[in-house]
Amino acid sequence: MRRKQNFLPWLMIGPSLALAFWIIGYPIYDVVMAALHEVNRFGKLRDFVGAGNFETLAADPIFWASFWRTLLWTVAVVGGTIVLSVPIAIILDDDFIGRGLMRVIVMLPWAVSLTMTAIVWRWSLHGQYGMVNETLKDLGLLDQSIEWLARAERAFPIEIAIGILVSIPFTTTVFLGGLSSLPGDIYEAARIDGASAWQRFTNLTLPLLRPFINIALVLNMIHVFNSFPIIWVLTQGDPANGTDILVTYLYKLAFRYGRIGDASAMSLVMFAVLLIFTLIYARMAMRERPEEVG
Repeated sequence: MRRKQNFLPWLMIGPSLALAFWIIGYPIYDVVMAALHEVNRFGKLRDFVGAGNFETLAADPIFWASFWRTLLWTVAVVGGTIVLSVPIAIILDDDFIGRGLMRVIVMLPWAVSLTMTAIVWRWSLHGQYGMVNETLKDLGLLDQSIEWLARAERAFPIEIAIGILVSIPFTTTVFLGGLSSLPGDIYEAARIDGASAWQRFTNLTLPLLRPFINIALVLNMIHVFNSFPIIWVLTQGDPANGTDILVTYLYKLAFRYGRIGDASAMSLVMFAVLLIFTLIYARMAMRERPEEVG
């Protein structure tokens, strides 16, 4: 009887697990097969090439430039988002007049799709009739219009700034949830003991927010690493592939150049990078857990 009870949960969740493995596993299998074969523009597998597509990718300088740019893009956007979202969440957690309205304003960018946000910024940054140029001229900060997106060294930092802007609402929401769960007694005790606001922030708020910071860090890393709309809408990875990250270059390989095998190999590389990062984070979380319990 006990043995039947042990197998009962597996019998109940088995069909769901099988469906989940099929939904996740079949696309991975399809991509692996495409990465190991020569593929025509219509997606039909031809000759088996083994690691040939990966070797072609490794010899592609644009791929490596996009790879390092992706790391810079991810670290800059996620790091900037975390640094800005913590003080914003602390301010919005305080009780002041108009706090509800301020929370709505901060969350508004989250309600708009990334594509629409990128389109608005592309119009605003237009070199001839963009709102940014006109505003800076009215303020006397510019004498003539600037083509903001015409050069990679100027366009890419702008895209990073926009990436930070659109990532703040979600991250702030996570931190607000964390701040609402913090016990108020320890802050009151710290005030009585004479701790300054900075000491309360560094010794109480940050350590207690650490689990929520870790959650925001992982989710933002995965999202930003694979983020496509901002860079594609603003510059399409140009000029001269100077703002390409892996996901935009992958799109070009597959749908503009017809190199589906190389694009499949690149998607596996991206999957491996994210998997390695996730495993490292999971291992770090498991090491921290016994210390927290103790």
